Order: sequence, then structure tokens, then C-alpha cells
Amino acid sequence: MFTIAALLAASTSNAQLKPVDYKDGEQQLSGFSIVPAKNTKDQPGILILPAWKGIDDHAKESAEELSKLGYFAFVADIYGVGNNPKDNAEAGKQAGFYKENYKAYQKRIQLALEQLVKAGANPNKIVVIGYCFGGTGALEAARGGLAVRGVVSFHGGLKKDATRPSEPMAAKVLVLHGADDPYESQEEITKFQQEMRDCQADWQMVYYANAVHAFTDPYAGDDNSKGAAYNAKAAKRSWEQMLAFLKEVMK
Repeated sequence: MFTIAALLAASTSNAQLKPVDYKDGEQQLSGFSIVPAKNTKDQPGILILPAWKGIDDHAKESAEELSKLGYFAFVADIYGVGNNPKDNAEAGKQAGFYKENYKAYQKRIQLALEQLVKAGANPNKIVVIGYCFGGTGALEAARGGLAVRGVVSFHGGLKKDATRPSEPMAAKVLVLHGADDPYESQEEITKFQQEMRDCQADWQMVYYANAVHAFTDPYAGDDNSKGAAYNAKAAKRSWEQMLAFLKEVMK
């Protein structure tokens, strides 16, 4: 079974995640930073946007694995200290707020990007990745014109309000999508793809067979009938697809 945690178990790296406190106005935020486990010439950085329940083990394990590969990484706190959802209902409400108030979401992403740069990442060599709700955030980073080379959405929400304009998009876009994800309708997928064309974006969308929502998350169970479940093959393939994308856009 492929999991990021399994890869970490084989690592001898001494790089560790460190909590980082920062603010959005009066709201305290608390993310996690990690430096590369090996020296890198260009000091590339990856910002990680967690799923709808806030910072979780999956996001932190991703940061640790990226550190092993030579990246600075930062796990963003979107909700803020004291605001992490207690259950799915709260998570849906919290995530829904930021999806609707996308400028507030983009601001929280920008603040996390600043922390990534402050930790040592090259501001000209940054990519944003995100899982589920965080995948939506990765797309919002591109839509908002944030200073990143590219964005990667793992099983993220694709929807954008139809009244929002589609501006030219500089960041390259990679969407990694479960072919059986019940939370994204074909209509939304079609509209997203048209948005990418309208934005003249450099975009890719890859589908994974027998994969539903949350297919990269080893903590999501294995029952596809629930709509969200781990798929080891899709997780491995999508991670490798992301690494190829990073190699390309970080040139």
C-alpha cells in the first residue's frame, strides 16, 4: 500500500515540522514549516492547503515528504486558531464560507505564502498544492493571480461563481481527479474546463479509475460507496504526476 507515511518511515532525514504563528488582522493563525532535508540550489517552496477539517496528518506528512525531496514546505492555517471544525457539519460551514468569500480565502493563502518565503523558500520558485477544500484553494491561488509558478488540486472542488470574470491565468494548473468522485458533477467539470480555456491557462486534468473523493488520504477509509475513500494506486500515481509537474514548472 502506498502512503506518504510509509515513505517517511524509510527516511533518515532529521528535518522536522515546526509550528509557526502568524496573523490575519486580529485572528491568530498557526501553520507548520519544514526546511529541505538536503541542500537545494534554487530553494523551491511548496505551500500545502489542507482539506476541509483544517490541518491534519495527511497535510503534514506531505510536507515532510516534500522536505525529503528538497523543498521548503509550509502547511497553511486557513481557519485560524480556535476555529477548527469539530465535525463534518462545521467543516462544511467553514469551507463554504471561504468558497463563497473567495477573496478572504486568497488572503489567507497569501499570508501563508509569505511565511513560506520567510522560512527560506525562493519567492520565484513556489507551487501551491491542496487536498479537497485545499484543492479549491490551490485553484483560487491561480485565479487570484498570486505569485506562484503553478498549482496542484488533488480531488478539489472546481466550481467558480459564474458571475466572476475569467482573467488570464499565469500559473500552470494541474487537476488530479477521481473518475468516480460524486461531489463534482459533469456540468461543473465542463464549466471548469471552459474557464481554463477562457483564462488561456496552461492546464492539465488527470482522471484516476475507481477513485472517489479524498483518494489520496490514507485516513479516509476504503469504502467507495461513502463517496470519499483512499485508493492506494491513485494516490501513488497522482503523487508521481505532481512530482513531474513540479520538475517542469520549477525550471
